[in-house]
Amino acid sequence: MSNLLATPRGLRRALAWWPPYRCAGIKVVHIADDWSSARVRLRLGRLNRNYFGTHFGGSLYSMSDPFWVLLLVNRLGGDYLVWDKTGEIEFVSPGRGVVHTEFTIAEDQVEEIRAATADGSKALPWFESTVTAADGSVVARVRKQLYVRRKRGR
Repeated sequence: MSNLLATPRGLRRALAWWPPYRCAGIKVVHIADDWSSARVRLRLGRLNRNYFGTHFGGSLYSMSDPFWVLLLVNRLGGDYLVWDKTGEIEFVSPGRGVVHTEFTIAEDQVEEIRAATADGSKALPWFESTVTAADGSVVARVRKQLYVRRKRGR
């Protein structure tokens, strides 16, 4: 991992220039210094509208896609492999205007994963986030299952 991506601030800055996010109107608003949480915003614009003038579903999923892995791999440290295994999105209501989603990984979740993988076994934890509109209404629910295990020989 390059030094730029090794800090929450560096990752946030890099994602601000990453073309899939920049062109889609996705902005990483915050990543906690301890990698325990992140907040992402998506503005509705010309390039991310669907046929009906609401948020394109791919952009709603994209704003949620990498964060569980990014947070967890940094919480666990370099002795672990963390990959996406499964992802799903449930569209609840049309997204208009600005939408947000937040990700938080509690310390007890991290410890459960460490315990489950201590003997070299894999863990397949699920994480959920909710995409909400400015008025608090739910636009979508996103679920991700991650594959986690300790690196061999560690």
